[in-house]
Amino acid sequence: MNYRVLTGSALKLIAVTTMAIDHAAAFLLCEMDSFVEPFFIYHHHELSWYVIMRGIGRMAFPIFAFLIVEGFVHTRNRRRYGWSLFACALISEIPWALTHQGFHLMSHNVMFTLLWGYLALCAIERWREDYWRLGLTLMGMLAIAFLFHADYNGPGFAFIVMLYALRKHLLLQTLVGCCMLPMKWVAGLAFIPISMYNGHRGFIHGVMAKYLFYVFYPAHLFVLWLLHRWLC
Repeated sequence: MNYRVLTGSALKLIAVTTMAIDHAAAFLLCEMDSFVEPFFIYHHHELSWYVIMRGIGRMAFPIFAFLIVEGFVHTRNRRRYGWSLFACALISEIPWALTHQGFHLMSHNVMFTLLWGYLALCAIERWREDYWRLGLTLMGMLAIAFLFHADYNGPGFAFIVMLYALRKHLLLQTLVGCCMLPMKWVAGLAFIPISMYNGHRGFIHGVMAKYLFYVFYPAHLFVLWLLHRWLC
């Protein structure tokens, strides 16, 4: 029985859905006692709708990181792909600042982490035969990722590099990946849909459909900010 039934389009929908659930909990439910108060407690482990939704959201970043690797491998224009990520990261800083108490140097949106990981893959391709230069470049980029304080920062950057390095070894990729991110076992659930990926683009075609997913990230943050001002 073939279990690889999910296309890249399906993975994108799973990623944006779980991300939206996570951010809805983070920006809306955190101030609503009825959702934050636990409805189940077992051995000092509390379960609430807030905890459940944030847990579901841990699946989003691993899938987005996987899609960055796939995009790097299959894109026809790596320069344009990189500029698209950069533009989305810059635009997303505005709604990110609105939902995170203003602009400051200690917090930046996750698109910068995805962009930095993408640039690391470009460096790997360019200097794969020059081990010293590549090693120093990746270590420098990792240090910058930590200092820049984008969402998932250094661990997120290293996770993208790991996905690329182990892209032909799914089991090892899963085992290593589960140890690299916060809420390890929950984030590890993302490898279930990743393992079902069949390598096809899927139902998302055309420029408008492709860039809709770039627009979704800043747009949903802005909508959540508006809802927060209205509800909270």
